[in-house]
Amino acid sequence: MITRGFFPVFRPFSSHDPPMSLTPKDVRDIAHLARLEIGDAELQNVVGNLSRILEFVEQLGQADTGTVEPMAHPLHGQTQRLRPDEVTETDRHEEYQRNAPRVEAGLYLVPKVIE
Repeated sequence: MITRGFFPVFRPFSSHDPPMSLTPKDVRDIAHLARLEIGDAELQNVVGNLSRILEFVEQLGQADTGTVEPMAHPLHGQTQRLRPDEVTETDRHEEYQRNAPRVEAGLYLVPKVIE
């Protein structure tokens, strides 16, 4: 299943498996990878919420889609109304560059951040 692919410690999905749930360590590891800070006070709430989301994804994965024909386009046989492809704003490039601290050859110059 999709969610099992993110957590390789789990064995392949079986219909007899209990619903997937995360541990606080799993959530801390995910938060570290995402560079998120989750405090101890909110950790259990996040664990519960993420576990419910993953359980829902598992339920969706169990739906029988064997007789469903893949769609090549979501609006098959319909026309999508699009706005006209025309310029609606004026070119204010020069005005913006007059306000920039440093400009050269039409480009914004910024301080070097990588050696």
